[in-house]
Amino acid sequence: MLNRIIPILLLLGVLGLCGQAGAAPFLLRADSSGGALNTAAELLEDPRGTLSIEDMADPSVQSHFAPARGRASVGQSRSVWWVKLQVQRDADAPSDWWLEVGSVTQLDLQLFLPDGQGGWTLRQSGERVNFSEGRDYPYRRMLFQLPGLQDQPLTLYLRTFDPAGNSFPLKAWQLDDLTLVAAQENLGLGLIYGVILALLLYNLFILISLRDNAYLWYVLTTASALVFIMSMTGHGMQYLWPDHPVPAWLDRITLPSLWGLFASRFTQTLLQTRVHVRWAHHLLSMACGVYLVAIALELLGQRYLAAWLIALLSLTSIPAALGAALIRWRQGFFPALLYLCGYGLVLGSVAILLLRTTGVLQPTGWNAYIFPMAVAAESILFSFALAYRIQILKQEKAAALVQADREKTARLAQMQASADELQAAVTRRTAELAAANQRLSERERELEHAAFHDALTELPNRRYLVERTESALANARRHEEPLALLLIDLDHFKPINDRFGHAAGDELLRVIGRRLRQQVRGGDAVARLGGDEFAVVIGGADAEPQALELARRLLDELSVPVRYGAEHLSVTISIGVALFPSHAHHFSGLYQCADQALYKAKGRGRSGLALYGEDGERSEDERLLLDVLKAPSGLGQA
Repeated sequence: MLNRIIPILLLLGVLGLCGQAGAAPFLLRADSSGGALNTAAELLEDPRGTLSIEDMADPSVQSHFAPARGRASVGQSRSVWWVKLQVQRDADAPSDWWLEVGSVTQLDLQLFLPDGQGGWTLRQSGERVNFSEGRDYPYRRMLFQLPGLQDQPLTLYLRTFDPAGNSFPLKAWQLDDLTLVAAQENLGLGLIYGVILALLLYNLFILISLRDNAYLWYVLTTASALVFIMSMTGHGMQYLWPDHPVPAWLDRITLPSLWGLFASRFTQTLLQTRVHVRWAHHLLSMACGVYLVAIALELLGQRYLAAWLIALLSLTSIPAALGAALIRWRQGFFPALLYLCGYGLVLGSVAILLLRTTGVLQPTGWNAYIFPMAVAAESILFSFALAYRIQILKQEKAAALVQADREKTARLAQMQASADELQAAVTRRTAELAAANQRLSERERELEHAAFHDALTELPNRRYLVERTESALANARRHEEPLALLLIDLDHFKPINDRFGHAAGDELLRVIGRRLRQQVRGGDAVARLGGDEFAVVIGGADAEPQALELARRLLDELSVPVRYGAEHLSVTISIGVALFPSHAHHFSGLYQCADQALYKAKGRGRSGLALYGEDGERSEDERLLLDVLKAPSGLGQA
């Protein structure tokens, strides 16, 4: 008995040592192109994600690597996983090889290749980088060129992380073989995309025509499924968003959640679960809410919880959809049978997809295409179900629609007549109001113009001058700048009125007004104060020299004779100038000073200029101080 036990124990010990030993390098032969490499891979779980490529040189770390034995997925795992792979070429095999990592929707993947100097070259890939940055060749899956293989084995490491489903199927390729396979894959997937897209567009046109909610949810379901399939196959990243990392609203959590949400709403609408299968309706409504929660969790960075939430949701949403379809079929609703067939195909493909995601079923070439083909078949059957549903509804409502059309036509005719009458009344009243508003606006502008302008010369009047001067004085105080007021009076104007009449005097005033406007700067103000008296307000840092210069020009320009019929009307002007703040601080004081200067100019013989204060007149401040000094003190004699 003992002689039998000892050999068995020795054999078990040898097998245990073999299990702890590292996997042998994968031997690449001339016919190895397209072969799976996971049988030669080794796996290491890094729960905390703290290991780096430098730690791989530690023997204690190497001792924790375990043979993968063909395993290409670890399911929904929060851990970082390291994959160690050794490859060696056969003597008759090519030296240039390409490594394919078949997980299209991997969140984060880092490939470490030896740099030939004892270090490592990092290649970042996955959903966190754009398409071209994450591969060495424009292929829908991640593809990297390996260094030229010599006689010695090549060791490489992959650091993979995706809590929603961590998979890493590995293959070795010759580029020519891969190009041929890619063309065949693109042809097959293109046919699937074409079928789904054709059904999508066809039912979109029907939606636009019928405005039926069932078609709306079908279009949304089909569109989200199409984008989801393209994302799963890698064509989404290659063609739809190649220049950007995969956004959160297009990743492996959000897209299936949107697809499930729209599919649930389509089920409720097609099968009319609110009326006929209320328990299923409530379960599907709950599923819609849970899908939204999963999307929110993904946007908040809780990818692991969101993935498990979607996986567990199948325990309620799938029975609800199947139960509702069976009940409605037994009730005689034939589209439910078509729905049941289409949903059954997708259900089987989703089950395989969930098994791949959780790691129960390893990724292979055959199970990667089941879901796209099932969705294409589902889209066809769902489209038939919608068409049959519309036909049933038309048959049920045909008689009612005829009567409804008659009543609707009568109501529409009555409403149209009322609308036309109302529109005509509104149009008339609107036109009347617009005309009244136009007249009021014109009258308001006329009154405003008349209030601030002289009717004869079209110059601003005294009221305008007062407001403009007060505003100019406030601005001058803020900027500590001077201000000049010129009062202009026509000499010998009354004899012209007496000799030639008031019409001649009015013409003379109009010409004088035009000449004044031409000589005054755009930023300054000119006004007619009444009779033959005018005023000019000049502001700015150079107000005083500008005022004196303007006064001299006016003495020349305004004395030019005015032609009136066969006569020439000639007048001269007298100008009085006062300055702020030198002579006064307010308009009234400034006006008095300018008026005194004007009379001084007239007293000198007219046709001249006088500046207030040039003969020693006191300013407003000086007069106020003098009045204070002259006031009695009110103190009696002792």
